[in-house]
Amino acid sequence: MRDVLDDLTKRWEAGESVGLGTVVATFRSAPRPPGASMLVTQEGEAVGSVSGGCVEGAVYEEGSTVLQGSDPVLRRYGVSDDDAFAVGLTCGGILDIFVERIDRETFPDLDEVAASVRAEEPVAVATVIEHPEQTKVGTHLLIWRERVRGTLGASRVDDAVIDDVRGMLASGRSGVIEYGPEGQRRGEGMRVFVNSFEPPPRMLVFGAIDFAAAMARMGAFLGYRVTVCDARPVFATTSRFPGVDDVVVDWPHRYLAQEAEEGRLDERTAVMVLTHDPKFDVPVLKEALRMNVGYIGAMGSRRTHENRLTRLREEGVSEEELSRVSSPIGLDLGARTPEETAVSIAAELIALRWGGRGVRLSDVEGPIHHD
Repeated sequence: MRDVLDDLTKRWEAGESVGLGTVVATFRSAPRPPGASMLVTQEGEAVGSVSGGCVEGAVYEEGSTVLQGSDPVLRRYGVSDDDAFAVGLTCGGILDIFVERIDRETFPDLDEVAASVRAEEPVAVATVIEHPEQTKVGTHLLIWRERVRGTLGASRVDDAVIDDVRGMLASGRSGVIEYGPEGQRRGEGMRVFVNSFEPPPRMLVFGAIDFAAAMARMGAFLGYRVTVCDARPVFATTSRFPGVDDVVVDWPHRYLAQEAEEGRLDERTAVMVLTHDPKFDVPVLKEALRMNVGYIGAMGSRRTHENRLTRLREEGVSEEELSRVSSPIGLDLGARTPEETAVSIAAELIALRWGGRGVRLSDVEGPIHHD
């Protein structure tokens, strides 16, 4: 829902109703992840995408139907369906899509969700997408780390869902949880879709060089909140890095330590050390290697990296900690320009995130997408 939230909120505030189709589960080579959404407006406009074009037509029809007063509906689209080719999902994937009407009556607290997302306050929306009692399908429960708004119909159900959702929210995961009709944890019959809205992950780029400018643009394209940091004020300027979320003039290791102390880093954070200068590289890597961040990469040749490792060992960094550094940084794509190098680094980030192997898909067999 994040990708259509602005349009959805604007129409909600205007008192309009919209049909909202949301991907709640995917199997095999599904083109969009859980949470991807498409709006169908009262004027007949479609906003957003649930499959990159594969099943939009079918979801549009469902969205138009719920706008006319039909109940929320859960649909599955895939190559095993009789109408698979009719809806266009020929990629081998399967999508579960929940379609509901959204307005002030069906979702009275949407403005609170939108406000939290804009303020980068973690929030999750739990929606009943399947239940033996049709009247409960489409009910919402909003869950923050410290508070809750709404109910799914019974305290036992709410308690079970709240506990599970807070665990998913902490890791930024969206997906379906299954319970018994009364909230039994090992039961069946009720399915709840959890749409987690965590703040964007951080990308910290140390070294205000031309490669950093390309990497910052790539990081923003991938959905990161990008910070470029350098101790040299003549290089760390907003004019050299337009569009970057933050440009900071500070010693990299000092800035990184401060961000960690204030709780702004997590296991999704990517740290890029692009400076090539030991007086910057070694102190910031020493800090980063002892933090719970998801990726640490350092630019430089193999000779530069061996020299860097020697200096880090002299600073007391252990071999286990050193093994976390990706250097030379990126995948072997033959990259030469700053832009090509940024693609190489981004490819490594994506491969590590999803378990990819970094090889040509045409040379391997099996599923395209990893679990």
